[in-house]
Amino acid sequence: MVIIVTTDYERLAAINKSHLWHPFTQMKDYNNADPLIIERGEGIRLYDVQGRAYYDGFSSVWLNVHGHNVSELNQAIADQLGRVAHSTLLGMANIPAIELAEKLVRIAPKGLNKVFYSDSGATGVEIAIKMAFQYWHNRGARGKTTFITMNQAYHGDTIGAVSVGAIPMYHDVFRPMLFPSHVIPYPYAYRHEGGAAEALEATLTLLRKLLETRADEIAALIVEPIVQGASGMIVMPPGCLREMAALCSKHDVLLIADEVATGFGRTGAMFACDLESVSPDLMVVGKGLTGGYLPVAATLATDEIYEAFYADYHEQKTFFHGHSYTGNPLGCAVALASLKLFEERKIIEGVRAKASFVENKLAALKERPHIGDIRQKGLMIGIELVRDKGSREPYDWVERIGVRTSMRARELGMLTRPLGNVIVFIPPLVSTEAELESMIDILAESIVNVTEGSRAL
Repeated sequence: MVIIVTTDYERLAAINKSHLWHPFTQMKDYNNADPLIIERGEGIRLYDVQGRAYYDGFSSVWLNVHGHNVSELNQAIADQLGRVAHSTLLGMANIPAIELAEKLVRIAPKGLNKVFYSDSGATGVEIAIKMAFQYWHNRGARGKTTFITMNQAYHGDTIGAVSVGAIPMYHDVFRPMLFPSHVIPYPYAYRHEGGAAEALEATLTLLRKLLETRADEIAALIVEPIVQGASGMIVMPPGCLREMAALCSKHDVLLIADEVATGFGRTGAMFACDLESVSPDLMVVGKGLTGGYLPVAATLATDEIYEAFYADYHEQKTFFHGHSYTGNPLGCAVALASLKLFEERKIIEGVRAKASFVENKLAALKERPHIGDIRQKGLMIGIELVRDKGSREPYDWVERIGVRTSMRARELGMLTRPLGNVIVFIPPLVSTEAELESMIDILAESIVNVTEGSRAL
């Protein structure tokens, strides 16, 4: 078949269709539609190759903080590029990696004094899992080899991260490759008959029983603190994380906090753990670490964990793990610049104020007939669409209600990506109230258009 190309868009679309395999995308569906091809970004908007502008309503998969094409972040990369683009951390160091480690320790929950770099949230989780496993091995507690995760958890796509994942659609096909984990429910108040209080108690009761009977074989509990992202922006009832941390401590089980999505101001605190004054044993950060610019992640550990690996060479307690681009100077330099902007522009304080504004704006949507629940913590928002509001009957996934709503939002000038029947709204943290209002108006119109068959609110 000969493809006749008449515009640059058609040329790029043809190459895209012929050669590019997109993540989390059914390519048969994708290739039947005209692809969106982004050319540039400015502020909180992205522009396609045909000149159309879109609000970045999901922060380019939950990671953009300061907007696109930020002069201070651009300059940090350019300055570092004039020095060195990359040098290994295997047996040597570089200036940005050292300075970023110091900065991360200073802003992290108390006790997390050691920093191990990687290049994505998934690899950061993989590191945390292996550290937890080897920690007990090095201490002689070699029976502590299993992990606790939470229902519908998503921690990334490496084999270890998938082993502590619990979303059947994503993970079941790989089950023969994985190690088994204990699964307890994430407290999902909207879908629990007893509401938030009983959902909380059910989670804590099952965790308590599991720890009381099997703590001697459990290395760690891994949790997305306060907000479980890929399951549909599920928000924990207050006190849940604090109680889980206390139970882990009581039963000598490590706590791994996966702050990849929730970290760097997204929930209204620098880290979600800060909201309940929890200091985990291991914490994974990524996404917003570089302001959404470059792929850098980090696994933070306590001194106690670090010291279990700190031994004479012949003892073979070394952590044999690493990545080619670990501690990349360009990524660490832009992360430092991003964290400087957090301080100078008081980003955290701004998120708290904007979160209240968004909550008030979204309140009007709660009465629409197909909006079952609106969940929010800071600027992490999930809007769950249902077929029947009274019975909470969900739409069948084959109806693609979330996809259709998101495509309508794209037509109206905003980009987002749904989680099943949940519409995600995670704007860049620097979004102004006027921009937030415009994006919420697009969300509302999209939902009404698709669920009520109406083109007007």
